[in-house]
Amino acid sequence: MIERSTIQSIVSGECQDENVTVYGWIRTARMGKNVAFASINDGSSSSILQIVFNRDRFSDDELSGLSTGACIKVSGKLIDSPGAEQSREVNAEHLEVIGPVEDDYPLQKKRHSIEFLRTIPHLRPRTNTFGAVLRMSHHLSLAIHRFFDENGFFYIHAPFITTSDAEGAGEAFQVTSMPLDSINFKDGEVDYSKDYFKKKVFLTVSAQLEAEPLALAIGKVYTFGPTFRADPSDTRFHTAEFWMIEPEMVFFDLDDDIALIERFIKNIAGNLQERCPDEIAFLTQFYEIGLKNRYRMLIESDFSRITYTDAMDLLKRNAGLFDKSPEWGMNIFAEYEKFLTEEYFKSPVFVTDYPVEIMPFYMRLNDGGKTVACTDLLFPEVGEIVGGSQREERLGVLLKRAQKSGIDMDDYSWYFDLRKWGSAPHSGFGLGFERLLMYLTGIENIRDVIPFPRSKGKMT
Repeated sequence: MIERSTIQSIVSGECQDENVTVYGWIRTARMGKNVAFASINDGSSSSILQIVFNRDRFSDDELSGLSTGACIKVSGKLIDSPGAEQSREVNAEHLEVIGPVEDDYPLQKKRHSIEFLRTIPHLRPRTNTFGAVLRMSHHLSLAIHRFFDENGFFYIHAPFITTSDAEGAGEAFQVTSMPLDSINFKDGEVDYSKDYFKKKVFLTVSAQLEAEPLALAIGKVYTFGPTFRADPSDTRFHTAEFWMIEPEMVFFDLDDDIALIERFIKNIAGNLQERCPDEIAFLTQFYEIGLKNRYRMLIESDFSRITYTDAMDLLKRNAGLFDKSPEWGMNIFAEYEKFLTEEYFKSPVFVTDYPVEIMPFYMRLNDGGKTVACTDLLFPEVGEIVGGSQREERLGVLLKRAQKSGIDMDDYSWYFDLRKWGSAPHSGFGLGFERLLMYLTGIENIRDVIPFPRSKGKMT
């Protein structure tokens, strides 16, 4: 058994042992005439631990392994540190270089550009930045599960392989077992009878449609898993593989949905603020000076609310501020989101009741037939962060919407069955985990909050 004290337990004061054994990777090392120093980190916290080597105890040959990036094991006495940057340090008595490094180790400088670190995803978790992001990702995940568990939700696993495209954007990755260099054709069309599932299938773009029947059986459910989109966009917000939180709740209307979203955001932001103060302080210092204000705003402010129609009227009255003139029926573009959240409301804002023509078929049609019962939650600085709606529970209305949208009615026959046999009002929302993590860490590119990002033309 490997016995050790973590750096987190030492710097927090939890470890009260006089003699400790620590493991870690060297961040910096320097040799003095009488003593040598190495600062190590083991990933348990943002902090480093200084190790002091008295040269009368260690030979030059033993100390020659103290190179940046090397993995070492040190046993020694834990003492108060006279240095200003740490409260405790280890006076080494034994040293073992477990994993030496070669001279071309790429993380030699104290600060590297985030673009450079993106080229070495297998090593960037060793930096302060990505260590902090990964720890916050962990605590955010736990906070999400804890919130839903404490509020009566059941965690369910939706399939990754599906015939449906819930978003209707045609950006799904197709899955096939047929060798691509010898695909079977029949009458000029692909012969899917030779394929594994005997029909065209895709990687999931959303777990919503599969979550709905489970909510209509056991009340409140949520999924938290990967989704895949062959989106050609190459922006700081887009990637081909990301995780989504998607709850579905029976006997919830749009107002219930909105109330839950706000409570959910406030709860997990407060939880992360409590669990990750060191990481937030580090990211505030080096990446987003206003990060702490983001938490304050999310936790303490009341989220605003406006209908799409009223939002468009407001935008039209300020049309001179925008590059594109706002018109009813168009999407709310980024410049409109920025105006609503940062200049007008100065808070997160729910925009509700979008035009039926630009929204998916499953959203409940409002009275009058022009809009649907849906919402987007817009955040200052990043725009849309959550999308939700009340689902259409009326079979006749749903069938008309589905037919008009041009979907394959046979593929969705099971979805329509839910409205034939015991239909009930229900609602849900979707939240991109990494986009939320970007906002809560101050990291500006989604590729830098995913350990191994996939995007168009790139596997790292």
